[in-house]
Amino acid sequence: MSNLNKVPAVTLGFWLIKIVATTLGETGGDSLSMTMNFGYALSSIIFIVLFAVAVSAQVAVKRYIPLLYWAVIVATTTAGTTMADFADRSLGIGYTGGSAILLASLLAMLGLWYKVEGSIAVETVNRPRVEVFYWGAILFSQTLGTALGDWAADTNGLGYDGGSLLFGGALALFAAAYAFTKIDRTALFWAAFILTRPLGATLGDLLDKPIDHGGFALSRIAASAVLAALMLAGILFLPQRAGVHPGEGKG
Repeated sequence: MSNLNKVPAVTLGFWLIKIVATTLGETGGDSLSMTMNFGYALSSIIFIVLFAVAVSAQVAVKRYIPLLYWAVIVATTTAGTTMADFADRSLGIGYTGGSAILLASLLAMLGLWYKVEGSIAVETVNRPRVEVFYWGAILFSQTLGTALGDWAADTNGLGYDGGSLLFGGALALFAAAYAFTKIDRTALFWAAFILTRPLGATLGDLLDKPIDHGGFALSRIAASAVLAALMLAGILFLPQRAGVHPGEGKG
């Protein structure tokens, strides 16, 4: 059994690509559900199928492949967008209720992962069972992030620009905590990973929502195309390597 880590090292480039990917997930999900009028339910089914195909390929390969890894990330962000919107709007749960349910689901997934494997650190993602936990947690975190972004922007009246500043500021605080404190790195990673999604959600809404709703009224499809190009450029030109293998880099 290979012990190669199949996820990227967590670097500044990783976070930059992740933020672009989560923003793309918002505009891409809305493009299908709203612009193309597929609706939240059908769009969710389509994106869940795409996620299942992509994650199956990711689990099957034996090494870290940047384009495949980030394709799965985008699949989770688009699926998370439409699933959260379906729960919050179509089912009438609301942003607060949806966020609470999704947070509980994410914590349950992380708790089960820890109970079974003894760790939720990304450095241990080197076996199919661990990958299932990893991608399940990511899917829940992306869906939660969409609901949190809408909750901050709409329910609390921050608007899309205010929501972007809120979540961007929170990420900066976590970056400072990483640099200047000894807070557990795994906890900081997951907190930051979750927060990149509401940041991307509010940035995506800021780009494509109507001006009278606080957005810039850009075409969702055009915005998605630009974001996809930026993400591809980041994958190709920013350093991409597999994360540290278990036991490596330790004294």
